[in-house]
Amino acid sequence: MTSSEEQTPSRNRASAMRFIVCLGIVSLFADMTYEGAHSIIGPYLRDLGATAFQVAMIAGIGEMLAASLRLFSGRFADRTRAYWLITFCGYSMNVLAIPALAFAPTWQLAAILIVAERTGKALRGPARDVLLSGATQEVGHGWGFGLHSIMDQTGAVIGPLLMVAAVARSHHFGPGFLWLAFPAVGTLIALLAARVLNPEHTGKTKVQSEQMLPRVFWLYVIAAGLLACGMVDFPLLAYHFQGAQMATAVEIPLLYAVAMGVNGITALIFGRLFDRFGLNTLVFGIFFSMLALPLGFLGGPTGAIASVACWATGLGAQDACLRSGIATVVSMNKRGGAFGSFNGVYGVMWFIGSAVMGLLYSRSLTGLVVFGVATQLIAAVMFFRLRGMIKRDPQ
Repeated sequence: MTSSEEQTPSRNRASAMRFIVCLGIVSLFADMTYEGAHSIIGPYLRDLGATAFQVAMIAGIGEMLAASLRLFSGRFADRTRAYWLITFCGYSMNVLAIPALAFAPTWQLAAILIVAERTGKALRGPARDVLLSGATQEVGHGWGFGLHSIMDQTGAVIGPLLMVAAVARSHHFGPGFLWLAFPAVGTLIALLAARVLNPEHTGKTKVQSEQMLPRVFWLYVIAAGLLACGMVDFPLLAYHFQGAQMATAVEIPLLYAVAMGVNGITALIFGRLFDRFGLNTLVFGIFFSMLALPLGFLGGPTGAIASVACWATGLGAQDACLRSGIATVVSMNKRGGAFGSFNGVYGVMWFIGSAVMGLLYSRSLTGLVVFGVATQLIAAVMFFRLRGMIKRDPQ
């Protein structure tokens, strides 16, 4: 073997690592923008005159679109192979929609902008992941995606902290969205740098033929859908905290920043545990997200803090375990369709749960808590029973 041949793997690895870091910076800026906005959307919509049900519906529709539209945007990206163009278009919607919230005169217009940003995420997600997956193959999928996730979560912490400073300065939520124009523009600059500095990562991939997914996968998706249905949106929690005077306007984005930090740390922990204990890890994590409901809606100020910690821990367990479980259930040549189907069901069920909780909020907080806990408990039982099926089901 010649010296140039020996150096090729090293060069490929260095190039792939540079590309992963570039896309990590893109996600860092993008999450600064979106998660910064997400931390104050609930009370901001309240100030514009939205009810608890309307806040829950807006958050639910946004998350439903962000998840379910990926099924179609992923297929579109594979069909056209225009991965870079689609990624740029998706991030551009982020740049336009979030800062524009500062000028929204009504909650209806604000809702349109929020949904537009979530649609942009649905558009860009699969295309970006295709680009990223090509690079992670050179350095190891776990390490590559892990590095990208850490940078992504870093932005999710910085964004809400930026909103703490913005709200503390103006004592209003609206002007804070203008501050987010800077990381929004930074997202596109970083994405352009990734494209220019790494032209070899073009997102070329083989198109797999359609194949039937195993029965255990659909049972798994139903369980995940029930889990999503019982998860409360942070905007509804924040709406309640402000209305019950359990947190000030400055403290709400600070709570969200802490939640994103807890989310990132617990995702790493639950990921390690999943490799060792499988779906038992997810079942354990669900009990934390269940506790978030009674602590947040039936407890006092201390309960609110504990609720956010439990909510973030439960979300971290989902981030680490749900997609890992699909990889266990479904063979590689079927995973594209599997992830698309999973995201679609998960997003629709999250929307249904958000709508139900929004209706229950003004009628019975106890009823809201019972609905969320019962739904998640059924999901936990299903995941517990699926352990054996996953082990013996052929991929």
